Amino acid sequence: MTILVTGAAGFIGYHVSRRLVARGDTVLGIDSLNDYYSVQLKRDRLADLSDGEGGERFRFVQVDFADEHALDAALAASGVDRIVHLGAQAGVRYSIENPRAYVRSNLAGHVNMLEVARHRGVAQMVYASSSSVYGSNETLPFRVEDRVDHPISLYAATKKADELMSETYAHLYRLPLTGLRFFTVYGPWGRPDMAMWLFTDAILAGRPIQLFNGGNMRRDFTFVDDIVTGVIAALDNPPPDDGSAKAGGSRAPHRLYNIGNHRAEELVTLISLIETACGRPAIREMQPMQPGDVPATYADISAIQRDLGFVPATTIETGVPRFVDWFRAYHRR
Repeated sequence: MTILVTGAAGFIGYHVSRRLVARGDTVLGIDSLNDYYSVQLKRDRLADLSDGEGGERFRFVQVDFADEHALDAALAASGVDRIVHLGAQAGVRYSIENPRAYVRSNLAGHVNMLEVARHRGVAQMVYASSSSVYGSNETLPFRVEDRVDHPISLYAATKKADELMSETYAHLYRLPLTGLRFFTVYGPWGRPDMAMWLFTDAILAGRPIQLFNGGNMRRDFTFVDDIVTGVIAALDNPPPDDGSAKAGGSRAPHRLYNIGNHRAEELVTLISLIETACGRPAIREMQPMQPGDVPATYADISAIQRDLGFVPATTIETGVPRFVDWFRAYHRR
């Protein structure tokens, strides 16, 4: 089976591609390799994919999927059975600085991928949504049945729009689609703009770390291996076109799932675990809440547990030291 993975040089895209080739699938990975964060890190991920076990089953094409003409040309000679669409402009805070990047990648780019899926007649497209769609909802845990009509960042608004556009394509063209609302993913090969990397880097270097909202934050930290297990379970189980109500409420072949660890951890707990793994204390600077941020995320994962048997297996007590070990090894290379 040939699977198209967008954002293949990204954090989750790298791990999904690695798992797919390890089980014997052929992966066509695409990525624009933009400079939102280190291009070298992205190239290192791609090199690891090509050099690792099953690397001959991984092929990479550099292309921006927001450019429909370039995308069509890049895929013209390739058959595609299923799609994992993980590419996007990420980051809540950056969406305040550069909103047009989100319109291009997350809106126009998502439509382009829906068009690829439609015209190729793929058996399933799994796409990345985000826990950010819940905005300032105060009822915890967040459920896929909750209303998500009041996003507090443009990033969140684009992800909600992706869900709405996907619902339309599922209804009009009976295209099987599954949207996954990711909750604070971390692990080896992670992103330099995320808290796990920022805190680890600062603690090891003896620099202060910034704690927003005075450190009074909770997150549903989810280890990347668990995320990949959920992504592939969704990929292997397209929603049926049987008129029944799916997770998220659709009667078209479109499902929405939360995918998280189902535990809202205190940020100070995470920092303590990083301090222990690094063998030194953090220097803490208290900061106010950032625009577009929320004080807590917490995933109700009952729908994905029921439908796909998803059960997260990695606690932060296990996952944090694994990230710190990788971080040290990567920066010694």
